Amino acid sequence: MRLNLIIDRFEGDKVVFKTENNATIVWPKDALPENIHEGMVLTFTINNSNGKEDNDKRLAKDILNEILQPE
Repeated sequence: MRLNLIIDRFEGDKVVFKTENNATIVWPKDALPENIHEGMVLTFTINNSNGKEDNDKRLAKDILNEILQPE
């Protein structure tokens, strides 16, 4: 999912974004690129982490199998 957010204003070390449906999102300024300015549109990509979770579980099982079944 992609989300386009418009920089509405800066409040100290925070950036206030507006969404396309006028909702407000506050984000830490230091977690964004340096050259941002009011009115700029940033695109955020939101991914479901199930794939990473499945990979982590598989890795944990593989490690346990190696420990419990030494060669």
